[in-house]
Amino acid sequence: LSKCQNPDGGFMYTHQGGESAFPRTGAALVGLFNCGIYEGDLVERGLAFLDENWPEESDYSSSPHYFYGIYYASHAYWQAGGERWSRWYKSIRDLLTDRQESDGNWRDEHVCNEYSTAMACLSLQMPNNHLPILRR
Repeated sequence: LSKCQNPDGGFMYTHQGGESAFPRTGAALVGLFNCGIYEGDLVERGLAFLDENWPEESDYSSSPHYFYGIYYASHAYWQAGGERWSRWYKSIRDLLTDRQESDGNWRDEHVCNEYSTAMACLSLQMPNNHLPILRR
């Protein structure tokens, strides 16, 4: 994973080059955390990239990786804890609850409503700490 981190702190898809992206950076951080790496320059630079590149509200319907990014960023921020988690969760909780459809779904024209709803629910329940993958 270290070979996939760009100078801006974000992660590219492969070590052969590419742009940094919010969803990939969240997923890469979760990968590091799952390997027991919770501190250090690699993690801090990745978290700083997430801090500076939160998805715009307009990304909700335009980004094909919106819910993937929300889930992995939520997971990464949950593992990081502290003020970062508090700021992220308040923001994403409010956004997601405002965007929930009357039938209970979260709409995703790029994948499917079942996927987006599952990712939204997983992101919203993280403070409950029920999933074993969320434990250190």
